[in-house]
Amino acid sequence: MRFLTAGESHGPALSIIVDGVPAGLALDGAVIDADLRRRQLGYGRGARQRIERDGARITGGLRQGRTTGAPVAMWIANRDAVNWERVMSVTPVPEPPDAVTRLRPGHADLAGALKYGHEDVRDVIERASARETAARVAAGGVARALLRAVGIDVLSETIRIGDVSTAAAFDRDAIEASEVRCGDGEASGRMVTAIAAARDAGDTLGGVTAVRAAGVIAGLGSYIQWDRRLDGRIAQALASIPSAKGVEFADAFDASGDRGSLVHDPIERRGAGFGRPRNRAGGLEGGVTNGEDVIAHVAFKPISTLMKPLPSVDLRTGEPAPAHVERSDVCIIPAAGVVAEAMLALVLADALCAKFGEDTVADLQGAIARYRERLKPIADR
Repeated sequence: MRFLTAGESHGPALSIIVDGVPAGLALDGAVIDADLRRRQLGYGRGARQRIERDGARITGGLRQGRTTGAPVAMWIANRDAVNWERVMSVTPVPEPPDAVTRLRPGHADLAGALKYGHEDVRDVIERASARETAARVAAGGVARALLRAVGIDVLSETIRIGDVSTAAAFDRDAIEASEVRCGDGEASGRMVTAIAAARDAGDTLGGVTAVRAAGVIAGLGSYIQWDRRLDGRIAQALASIPSAKGVEFADAFDASGDRGSLVHDPIERRGAGFGRPRNRAGGLEGGVTNGEDVIAHVAFKPISTLMKPLPSVDLRTGEPAPAHVERSDVCIIPAAGVVAEAMLALVLADALCAKFGEDTVADLQGAIARYRERLKPIADR
């Protein structure tokens, strides 16, 4: 399973193609729209979220509520596009819009302009924008439907905003009731206060989200080649989210300072198979899932667009100039968790299809059921 997206932040729409979706998968557009709405919520989001009412229109690959095996095509309209028709016109306009040339530190502005030879940074801003993550969440909705069909559930939780931190408990009701998607009520309140203080100062805040996949089957991924190691693929997917700057599995950075006897997870008999009394490996060993929950933490930098802009230069003249100010959020961590869920789901769904086949959901479910019989101790098979 793979996906591609197209579209600009203030263009007419975002387009999504998800390829390799097994036939026979029940797909409900309302469930995808619910995830899109979760991405828009959260204390610290900007004015754009009051304009957009994201919904994915499924335009291909689905008939009578079930996938056909063809690519699933989706389309998310940008309601704000009506205010940007002249700036974003696909054909030349008589009076071209003013070019954006003041560079924003922390954004792709300078690197993108140098790479593609743009003289107007708007060409970079529009595609590098985190608006693209709405398309990822829609694609992830297809992957999540497949995971649910085989008993895998994906959930995220905010565990840090600014200097306020807590541990993940993954209580879905408590998480979704929180303005910052943190199940710890006391920490949630302090996170809201920290965001409000940053907003009043014209500043921004970053943080950390934890993402977990429960019910994952042992044996996804491979240690045979570097690019088939599932931990590497998951890390790449999570690190590709705009503003992501760090990924760890379970408590990897803390574990790096402990002795091996405290870090590695003992193996025990659990029911008809194997299990672990703890999960400091984050569900992956040797690039392969081991049957425990897959858990990762993703660190996100503070949003780069500041209402009190940092010193910068002008792309055209090279002269000092304050950074360009673009409408933005104060904190995106609650939304970033929803995007992280989508990216983890997409990688796991692809790994499932690679191992068990992608023709039909029934074939995949049957193959998994037969495979589970092989996961017992050898003497019990």
